[in-house]
Amino acid sequence: MSAFNPSDRDRELMRRALELAARGLYTTTPNPRVGCVIARDGRVIGEGWHERAGEAHAEVRALADVAARGETTRGATVYVTLEPCNHHGRTPPCTDALLAAGVARVVAAMPDPFLPAAGGVARLAAAGVKADTGLLGEEARELNPGWIKRLADGRPWVRVKVAASLDGRTALESGESQWITSEEARADGHRWRARACAILTGIGTVQQDDPQLTVRAVETKRQPLKVVVDRRGELPPKARLLSSGPVIVFSAERPQAAWPSHVESIVIRGPEGKVDLARMLALLGEREINEVHVEAGARLNGALLAAGLVDELLLYLAPCLIGDPARGMFELPAPLARLADRTPLSIASIERIGPDWRVLARLARQER
Repeated sequence: MSAFNPSDRDRELMRRALELAARGLYTTTPNPRVGCVIARDGRVIGEGWHERAGEAHAEVRALADVAARGETTRGATVYVTLEPCNHHGRTPPCTDALLAAGVARVVAAMPDPFLPAAGGVARLAAAGVKADTGLLGEEARELNPGWIKRLADGRPWVRVKVAASLDGRTALESGESQWITSEEARADGHRWRARACAILTGIGTVQQDDPQLTVRAVETKRQPLKVVVDRRGELPPKARLLSSGPVIVFSAERPQAAWPSHVESIVIRGPEGKVDLARMLALLGEREINEVHVEAGARLNGALLAAGLVDELLLYLAPCLIGDPARGMFELPAPLARLADRTPLSIASIERIGPDWRVLARLARQER
């Protein structure tokens, strides 16, 4: 295979494919978000994106768009954010459709990490189609961190959302926390809820705030699964989050409460009689949950962090100070003995949201 030297126009068209893929941000789960652009001589003749599992993939929708425009795919170039699938799943292989369409060139942003579906680029190349991979690959991976994480590690991508004062306080000592950040920040948080497959909270947050854990500030037909970590199975049957399902309650003891029929109870007892958080996430991964959005208190946040189960932090910082002894973001099971044991972060972005700041940070590998 010859060296891949993409042009500026190649990059422009792949960026357009990424924009199309993002249209499925709230709907594609458990499938990846994928976009596709078909062009001839640099002119766009068809576009498509994957909207939801079981429906046409991005390439098939783009091919249909070409036909709807009265164009022909013979000799065209296809830009797609994920290697075309090469197996029969819920839909036929996109590789078959592209070969039948007679396209001359396919550019994929990244290879398919789902091994049963991989091999599309190699098959296209073997059939005489010029096929390349790696154009804007990092941007394509950013669209699907949960899907990639689940395939690689068997568990979802875990994003912990925290709203805090500038000095890192999330609530008064009494537990009062509504509202530290602005309405704009709360609306932005709902957009992150909407893209998640599940929203996770703890029994302490339910008892203190009685949240609904629904997406309300974003127009979407899909509500994420609600997950509650409830060590003793004490979730009140009249909790607001139980007003609509589905809900999974993970406990370490067999619950005594009578919950509605749409509530599933799973008992997984871990060390010290607590819920086994790693096993919980593995079970969610088995159910094809890609992204878990955590909105919990400092104790559960700290337990997830200490267990190495947090991938990303979504921090909303308000321009105010609360001071001690108010509550912090993460209550670790044991205090750090030395500063070298602190958790290093990599800042992905900092953006102004209304009067507040949104900080997106990733857990970084600690250097010794």
